[in-house]
Amino acid sequence: MEEILRTIPHRPPFLFVDEIVEINEERALCRRTMRADENFYEGHYPGNPITPGVLLCEAVFQTGAIFLAKRLEAAGVDLANKTPVLSRIQDARFKRMVKPGDTIDIEAIFKEETRGFNFMRGAIKLDGKTALTIDFVLALVDESQ
Repeated sequence: MEEILRTIPHRPPFLFVDEIVEINEERALCRRTMRADENFYEGHYPGNPITPGVLLCEAVFQTGAIFLAKRLEAAGVDLANKTPVLSRIQDARFKRMVKPGDTIDIEAIFKEETRGFNFMRGAIKLDGKTALTIDFVLALVDESQ
């Protein structure tokens, strides 16, 4: 968890990555266990709690931000005062529900970088089966501007 907190600016209660499993030149793989006591389950939905799709997407975006930060650090880029910002979401497909207690594998795959925009593809798997796929773009924004 400490490595995640050093890598991205997200903090609880809006941090949806528990563990970095693997990072290489092409992708990051993270993991998250959805806890039954998380407050969003109280209203989504009482008696039949389901993880909101937007929060699954956020877990993918945070995994992408971890990948991007590690990639840029390895290239010698100073990330001080830089914030990863989502600039595009495309083709989100929800294929399986995620419930309290489920442990999900979260993947962000790097596709290309164009003029500071990092194109990525993400997925969430539950028990080896796809729960979500999404294409997205991240950029780093200088906080001093």
